[in-house]
Parts: sequence; structure tokens; C-alpha cells
Amino acid sequence: MALQPISPSPFSQCNTPITRVGLGGEGILRTQGMGPEALAVIARAVDLGIGYYDSARVYQDSEVYYGEFWGKQPRAREGIFHTSKSAQRSREGALAELQQSLARLNTDYLDLWQIHDVRDERDLAVIGGRGGALEAFVEAKAMGLVRYIGVTGHHDPEILTRAVADWPVDSVLMPVNPAEKILGGFLTHTLAAARQKGIVVIGMKVLGGKHYVQPDQGMTAETLIRFALAQDVDLVIVGCRTPAEVETLVAVGEADTPLSDREMEAVVAAFEPHARQLAFYRGSRFQIP
Repeated sequence: MALQPISPSPFSQCNTPITRVGLGGEGILRTQGMGPEALAVIARAVDLGIGYYDSARVYQDSEVYYGEFWGKQPRAREGIFHTSKSAQRSREGALAELQQSLARLNTDYLDLWQIHDVRDERDLAVIGGRGGALEAFVEAKAMGLVRYIGVTGHHDPEILTRAVADWPVDSVLMPVNPAEKILGGFLTHTLAAARQKGIVVIGMKVLGGKHYVQPDQGMTAETLIRFALAQDVDLVIVGCRTPAEVETLVAVGEADTPLSDREMEAVVAAFEPHARQLAFYRGSRFQIP
């Protein structure tokens, strides 16, 4: 069995294969000085047919590891969909980071460049205002340095929903896990706004930084990935620390076995008592309505 590309591609003008599961930019990639281990994870992902690769300028040496691998295997780079992100809020800062990312990744373009971690009203105003980072993203797309632009967030679903609705983005990267199913916001308002606009939805925080994985309680990585894939998303990304974890990710993607209603109910019930704490990435200001 092979990990097949999504058909049709959620990025309509891109011929590069995009698979239902992608390699996240965290895990072993968000480290420093662990080149052999990181390269082994990337190599396994490429060997097994993963088509989507996530990174960010602030993810320590993530881009550097990728760049070393693509430098050795340039044909492999041509066959995948590569992304990165910038958390800079000004036009000048974002453009400078794009050049850094391209150099570190050893590539002359990105398939997707994302406005990273939009959190609050100030972010919306500064990024979208005169001289803000949004100008850099639009310019980079027009210049052909990036094929698509997106926005990411995991702090405030209302803020991310407004960014999706108001900005000329092609995708949104947001949390997709059982805690979010309970709390609402990202999987209700943000997802609805993205679907109304017709943009790509990418799921993250699938394993909660592996905090959600509790095999002795029946909460395996496989179950959580299947849960995320059962939501109305185009693909999900998961950071991996070992080639074996990449194999697990790919096996779930290949099997494409939806959770039964009973399994879905059981997963949600297990998260219900502690959903707020498990959505730790939203920040301390978040309160359940």
C-alpha cells in the first residue's frame, strides 16, 4: 500500500503531490545539533511518500536540517510541497526572514509561506496595516518566491477566524484534536470561515506535543491521528522524533480508516473533564464560555 496524494490537490494550481498527512516542523526537527537524527526522519518521510513538509523560521534548526537534505537530494525537493512560516510583523522583517528561510532551506521558492502564530487584536492591526507583514506575503506571491500564502494560529479562534475572513490567504493552519472538538472555536467558527472562503485547512496540535498520547489508557498516536483526519480538514501534520514515528504517521494515512461513532464518542469523553487544560497552547487568558 502507498501513501497517495490528495486528489484533487487542495492547492489547485500546484502539481506537486500533497498527501493527507504531512511531516510537522517540530519533533526532532525543532532542535539544534541533532543533524543525523533529523536527517533520518526526513529521509524516512521521503522514502515513504510524504508529500507535505512543514517548518518555520523560529523552529531552531528545522530549516537547516531540511536544507542539508535537499542539498544532497535536489530532485526530492522538486517532488514535494514545502512550507515555512514567518512570525515577523512588519513588511521589512518578513521579507528579510523569507530570504533567510530560502537560504537555510536550500531552495529558491516556497510552496506555502505562512503568517505565523496570529494571537491578538494588535497582531491583526499591525500585520494587516500599512507596512505590515501581510504586504510582504502578497508581494512574495506576486514575485513568484512563494506559490501560496497562509495564516496560522492556536491562541484565539476568534482572532484566527477574522484573519481567515479578512486577509487574502490560501490556507489556515489550526489545532485539530479532541480538546478542540469539545471547546469549539477553531473547529467551528474558524473552520466554517475557511470553508466559506474555499481555502485549505491544515490540522496541527494533533498529539498535543505528545502529551495526549497515553497508550495504557487506550489513547494512541494512531487513534489521535485518525480522529484529526475524521474532521473536515484537508490534511494534518505531525512532528516526529524517530523514523518509527514517521512510519506510524504514514501507516495511518495509508489505512485511511475513519473512527467509528463509538470510537469518536470514547475519545471525546476521555478529554471532556480536562479539555481546557489540554488546550494549553491557547494560553492562560483563554476561558471556557
